[in-house]
Amino acid sequence: MHFDAIARVPGDPILGLMEAYAQDPNPCKFDLGVGVYKDAQGLTPIPQSVKLAEARLVERQTTKTYIGGHGEPAFGKAISELVLGANSALISAQRAGATQTPGGTGALRLSADFIAQCLPGRGVWLSNPTWPIHESIFAAAKVKVSHYPYVGSDNRLDVDGMLAALSQAPKGDVVLLHACCHNPTGFDLSHDDWQRVLDVVRERELLPLIDFAYQGFGDGLEQDAWSTRLFAAELPELLITSSCSKNFGLYRDRTGALIVCAKSADKLTDIRSQLANIARNLWSTPPDHGAAVVATILGDPELKKLWADEVETMRSRIAQLRSGLVEALAPHGLRERFAHIGEQRGMFSYTGLSPEQVSNLRDHHSVYMVSSGRANVAGIDATRLDLLAEAIAKVCK
Repeated sequence: MHFDAIARVPGDPILGLMEAYAQDPNPCKFDLGVGVYKDAQGLTPIPQSVKLAEARLVERQTTKTYIGGHGEPAFGKAISELVLGANSALISAQRAGATQTPGGTGALRLSADFIAQCLPGRGVWLSNPTWPIHESIFAAAKVKVSHYPYVGSDNRLDVDGMLAALSQAPKGDVVLLHACCHNPTGFDLSHDDWQRVLDVVRERELLPLIDFAYQGFGDGLEQDAWSTRLFAAELPELLITSSCSKNFGLYRDRTGALIVCAKSADKLTDIRSQLANIARNLWSTPPDHGAAVVATILGDPELKKLWADEVETMRSRIAQLRSGLVEALAPHGLRERFAHIGEQRGMFSYTGLSPEQVSNLRDHHSVYMVSSGRANVAGIDATRLDLLAEAIAKVCK
C-alpha cells in the first residue's frame, strides 16, 4: 500500500515531558521543562492589556478578510518601532520593514528559506548549544549549519571560543545571535562582548540574523534591545526575528515578524518582494488576531503602559525566582556551585545538572526538566523553593 514504508518519528522530548508530568500523581511535582511563562498559581495567564485589546477588537473589527503577504501594516510599524526604537533612523529612512509571520518560529523559517533561495551557498552559524528547532529549521531549508562555541562543558560562557570560531567563518555566511535571554542557557553577552562580536561580524562580512524572542524578559524592554539596535546602527544589513509569544502571552495566536534592515529603501523593496513570494508558498497570508492585538496595544498609550508594566512584573518575578533558588540552595552548601542561575537572564537556565541527575530528579522527586539540565525558571513555585533546593541537593551528593 502507499503508506506502508512510512516510519514513525520519535516524539518531541519536551512534549513527552509534558505528558509524563501530567500523569505524575505527586502533588508536589515541578514542571521546569515546557518553555512558557507561568505565574504564582502555575498558570500561563493572558495579560490584562491583551484582554482589553481583544474586547476592543470584538467591538470595532468589521472584517475577517486576508491581510496581505506582509501582514497588518499597523502591526509591522509597531513591532519595528518596539525592536529598533521609536526614533530609529532606519525606519524614518524606510530602510527597515517587517513581514508578519506565524510566531517567531515562522519568522525563522522565512529567514531560512530566504537565505536558501536568495543567498545560495551561504551557511548559517548557530551557537553551541542553541534552541533545537534552530537546527531543524535550517536543515529543512537545506542551509548548511555550522556551530560556534557558546557555553562550554564547565557551564561557563565561552566568548573567546565564540569569536575564534566566527573569525574563521567563510565571508558572507550568516550568524544567528540571541539578542537576550539565550535559549537554552540563560547566559547573555555583555555590552563589551557584543562590541567584540560586532567587530568580527564586520571584519568577516557576516550577515547577522538576530533572534529576539524574549524582549522585556531580561533587563527590560528597552535594555534588551541594546544589542539589536547596536547592530542596526553599525551595519548596513541585518535580519531580525521577533516573537510576541512570551511578552504578549500570545503563544497560541502565533504572532511574530521578520524585520529586514537594508542599505537603502529601494533594496528593502526588492527584499520584501522576495519575502512575500516565499511566504506565499509557506502560509499564503499570516493570521490576523494576535497581530491586531499587538497593534492595538502598542498604538494606545494607556494600553501600552499597562502592557509594559505587566511585562516588567513577569521579568521581575523570574529574576526573584532565580535569586530565591540560589538562596534556598545556600544551606546545602551549593550557593557557589549554582550562583550562575542568579546571573543568567530570561526564562531558561543551564543548571549544570547532568542527564543522570536530571533523571534522578524526575524519577525520585517529580522535578521535570530537559535532560541537558535546562530548566524553565518561570515554572518554579516560589512557595516551594526549599523543597526544590532539597531535591537538587540530594541528587548532587
